Parts: sequence; structure tokens; C-alpha cells
Amino acid sequence: MHLRPSHLTIALLALTAPAFASAQAGATAVRLERSLDAMGTTYTIAVYGADRFALDAAMEEAFEEVHRLDQLLSNYRADSEWSKVNREAAKGPVAVSEELFRLLEKCVAYNRSSDGAFDITVGPLMKIWGFYKGTGRVPHRAEIRTAQQRIGSRHILLDPKARTVRFDAPVEIDPGGIGKGYAVDRMVAVLRARGVSSGIISAGRSSIYGIGAPPNEPRGWRITLPHPRDTRKTVAEFFLKDGSMSTSGTSEKFFVAGGETYSHIMDPRTGFPARGMLTAAVLAPATVDSEAWTKPYFILGRQWAARHKPHDSHVFLCEDRTEIACVSLP
Repeated sequence: MHLRPSHLTIALLALTAPAFASAQAGATAVRLERSLDAMGTTYTIAVYGADRFALDAAMEEAFEEVHRLDQLLSNYRADSEWSKVNREAAKGPVAVSEELFRLLEKCVAYNRSSDGAFDITVGPLMKIWGFYKGTGRVPHRAEIRTAQQRIGSRHILLDPKARTVRFDAPVEIDPGGIGKGYAVDRMVAVLRARGVSSGIISAGRSSIYGIGAPPNEPRGWRITLPHPRDTRKTVAEFFLKDGSMSTSGTSEKFFVAGGETYSHIMDPRTGFPARGMLTAAVLAPATVDSEAWTKPYFILGRQWAARHKPHDSHVFLCEDRTEIACVSLP
């Protein structure tokens, strides 16, 4: 198994310039940057503003929100609400908070809208292919068939009136395809409520939101997308301004067996890693949406994405061919 950094790269003035002269008042504004490890990834915030103490307090409050979400969404914490659902929902209805219920509603909606390509119950397939432990192996077809009997968002039954969750089969849900994006959006809400008007938030450097624009770059926060086979080259450049971008790609986690390369992006409909794509990047107003849609577009391909993507999102795909073909779907 090869583990590499996600190939979404922040190329920011904010990460190199310590301060700038405010054009509005002639005062010197400051830049602060902080990182936090939580929910299985690293969250980084970089912000600009005039009041160092106010910025620092805003960042601290945003990180407190991440800690709160870890208590809600972590599937590694036995005391989280998410873990309680996994333990008890196959036995009967489990009452949950409104926040978790709404998030699970979104997950089920993503599954239906993506023809089953987005699925938070895909964990058993990830396990038998060795991606959870980082070992990497090609399972027998019998193992794949058995695992597929234990997945499917159709088994998640939501009761809006009682606000309960029930499984009608022994499935487990995993927040991996949505948790980072949701956390970034919540951090953005906290920072904005605290008056931050220029900043960027990243989760694992694969899900990013830009608030406003950095100094001296009115187009927004510059994001470059490296070539999927040669990271010294760039295949695309984007500017985030009050919007998000997320990416998925084969270079993040993969293993080679029998001369074939298998990536961690699993097609729950077939039980095999998705083929034919190298990179999928999505720009959308909300990070929860851009993160959730990267894998369906990766799995389902260019034509499906062109027919089904929302009008307010932008999709960038690099297909796996002898000569890599990249396409932008604005």
C-alpha cells in the first residue's frame, strides 16, 4: 500500500506573507495560522485581519467546534452519537439529535442522487480490500459478494417525525465521505460569526473553503491541482472566493497487485475499486457538497457528471488514459 498526500495543493500568498498594508485604513493587518489534528485528519486555518486577539479567539472557537463534532461524528469514539447508532440501530430505532438526523438525511439523498455511488455503508468493502489497515489485498469474489450483502444505504431507515434511525440489515455507517466537509462548513460559520472576512480552512488539504479573498488577490484564494502522474506539473488552477473545493484521486491510497493498480475509491455497486479516472475535483458553495460529490463523479465518469451536476458546481476530471485527458465542466 502506498500512502501519499492528497493532490489538492494550496498555493497561497497567505502562507508566505506575514502581513500586509491595509488599503482601507493604512494600518497593518496580521495573518494567523493554526492547525489541529481531529476526526482522523488535520484542520488548518489561515486568516487575515486587523485585530490579532479577535482572530485568535475566532480560530480557537472554530477548533472547539471541531472537537464538538468529533464527539458527534467519530466512529472511533465509543461515546459518540455516530457510534451509538452503529451499535444499536440494527436492534431497533435510535433517537438522535436533529443535527445528526439532518446529516444522515443528506447522506441518503446523496446516495439516491448518485445512483448508489455515494454510500456511507461501504466500510465492509474497504476492510476486505485492506484499505483500513493500509495493507492492500485483492479479495476473493466470494468475500466481495459477502461484503456487498452488508452494505447499502437502502438499509438506513429514517423517521422524521420520531427523529430516529433504524437499520433493517446489519450495516455500519462511516462518516469518511462527508465528515470533513461538514466540519469545514461549521468552522466557516463560526469564523464568519466572529467577523472574519478573509481566511481559508482546509481539512487534510483535500477539502477547502475560502472566505472572501486574501490580500492583493481579489480573485480569491489560489488553488492548484497537480498533474496526477507528475506532481511537478499543474493541470488546473482555481480561485476560491466564498466557496469550497474538494478532490479525490488514485494517488491518495493505492496498492499494486499482479501488475494492476487498485485505488481506495470503491464502487459500492460492483464491490471493486473504481477504474478509468485519476482525479476528480468539485467546486461548490458548501464543502459538505463538494466532498460528497467527488467520489460519485470519480466513479460514474465524465458523461454522468455532465448530465447530473448541479448548476452551481464546477467539476474537473482527469481520465486514466495513455495520454491523460482532463476536462472542466463549469
